[in-house]
Amino acid sequence: MFYVFNSQEERREFGGSAFIEIQFCKMPSDSKIKKIIANGMKNWRDDSLYIYVDDIDTFFNEYSSFFACGTYNNSKSGILDIFGTNYYKPDLIDNIAAMILESKPTDYEILIEWLYKAKNFNGFYILGI
Repeated sequence: MFYVFNSQEERREFGGSAFIEIQFCKMPSDSKIKKIIANGMKNWRDDSLYIYVDDIDTFFNEYSSFFACGTYNNSKSGILDIFGTNYYKPDLIDNIAAMILESKPTDYEILIEWLYKAKNFNGFYILGI
């Protein structure tokens, strides 16, 4: 369900732009939340995880409850928005990972490994389709 591409050309050949992207937030840790949610993301990074359009329903059904704590680009929080921007602060990562490890949904090992890497950044984004 989770894909990593060595280049954006490889991603485009696989499925064009029909993906949800899970991306590291590379903004400085002292950045204000408004700046992080307004312009911290840059689509189509090579170190992102991607979920192809054919897997979105499975991803949402199996994972959305773990990601119900993100911040939208309007500064509100709520359920996972698969059509918008969701930002997750670094201090949420351990709890999210623990819930995923307990439930063991489809391909969870790939996501867990990626989340542990996200701890080296200022959290992460889930960028909707």
